[in-house]
Amino acid sequence: MVKRTGAPAKLVSKAAVGARLRGLRKQKGLTLKQLSQSSGVPVSTLSKIELGQTSLNYDKLVALALGLDVEVSALMQTGDHPTDTAVLAGLAIKVSSVNHDEYATENYQHKFLFGDVGGKVMTPILATVFSRDSDEFTDFIRHRGQEFAFVLSGSVRIVFENGKTIELKKDEAAYFDSSVGHMYLSMSKTPAKVLAVCSDRP
Repeated sequence: MVKRTGAPAKLVSKAAVGARLRGLRKQKGLTLKQLSQSSGVPVSTLSKIELGQTSLNYDKLVALALGLDVEVSALMQTGDHPTDTAVLAGLAIKVSSVNHDEYATENYQHKFLFGDVGGKVMTPILATVFSRDSDEFTDFIRHRGQEFAFVLSGSVRIVFENGKTIELKKDEAAYFDSSVGHMYLSMSKTPAKVLAVCSDRP
């Protein structure tokens, strides 16, 4: 078993993610228009992201990662992190969530676990849910594949665009088609914490 350690956790800024996106795009030899075509993210949104003027929800992270042909977590890596990723290749890898950098959006705060491991078929995320009302979202989050959610603390309501909802307390879990628009809302006094595992396989 390999144990990976790193520097103390920090909050990854919108500017850092924007710079990382711009660097990866140029490394791939893509214009904003070309990346827009391959990812489905509008050029105007891409420009704002690269300038650090807006944050990325998970659906856009997935779309951009697919458009760039990189791991989702590659967009979270900053200059303090290596750009090369390790491949699982029969290994068992252990990490501490304490050392993982955090990325904040208007609704959640994320820690993308095992960001330096390439070829993953799952993306494990520790998320803190701040939002309490669907009005706090501009749209539902959608990304291809499936999603598993386990509540570590507090309680959440997962609201789907088809009108269905699931309410989960601590130690309860849900599994769903993540291509259906969804949003997590905290129902507890303090922000809920959730372990979410996403796969892009339908």
